[in-house]
Amino acid sequence: MSDEPSVRQHINDLVSEEHALRERLARGEITVDEEHARLRALETELDQLWDLLRQRQARTEFGQDPSEAGTRSESTVEGYLQ
Repeated sequence: MSDEPSVRQHINDLVSEEHALRERLARGEITVDEEHARLRALETELDQLWDLLRQRQARTEFGQDPSEAGTRSESTVEGYLQ
């Protein structure tokens, strides 16, 4: 993603999809396993996008080019300590 607004829009889209999945499960349109599998993928992608935003903000704060920030691997973002 090239800029912060597009990253934020993608985050909003994924959150909307997450809500829709929960509604579909409640209506019996998908199984719990299907919901969990997709939710896991959504959570990982959301973590990567939030990390990207933090990188961009840090680069801006320190006078660096925010466009040089990149999406980190799943293992990297999922390995951060909470």
